[in-house]
Parts: sequence; structure tokens; C-alpha cells
Amino acid sequence: MAKFGDLISEQKPVLIDFYFDWEDQDNGVETLRDVAAALGDKAKVIKIDIKKNESLAEALRVKGNPTFMIYKDGEMKWRQTGEQDANTLIGLVQQYV
Repeated sequence: MAKFGDLISEQKPVLIDFYFDWEDQDNGVETLRDVAAALGDKAKVIKIDIKKNESLAEALRVKGNPTFMIYKDGEMKWRQTGEQDANTLIGLVQQYV
């Protein structure tokens, strides 16, 4: 994975989904695909596995699954833990385009 600082320093908004993949739980792939398709090249959409990136998740105090964050120019603009629908995420990201 690229360095986190490089990922979030984009001038366009970056939506990050910190998730832990439970076997019996939908991990929101379709939702994020819908968000990415709707936003096109106006924003980046990234999924980060909490278990594979434990030190990053710990540094950002990610406690819930999923946890969504929006960054722009290296600064966190929004954060929410819990399921979100595609339309909500699209609307939130569009505020920072």
C-alpha cells in the first residue's frame, strides 16, 4: 500500500473505508463501487482492511467497523463509524469537490 500521507494529500477529496471483513457480513464493496462510479475522477475512494493495517487503524483510533473518513489536502474533513448508503457518501464527498 502507498504511504497514508501520500494517499490523503490529494487536492481532490479522498473517501476512505476502514473495514474488517467478517465472513458472514457484507463488506460494502457494492456501495463503494457505486460511490466511485458516481464521483468519477472528482474524488478517490479507498478501502483499507483494519487487520492488515493495524498500526494505521490504531493511530487513527479506528474502533468500529466500518469507519469512513474524508480527507482533502491532507486534512480530515469528516468521519463516521457505521454503515452508510451510497447516496449519503456521494453527497458528503461532493461537499469537498
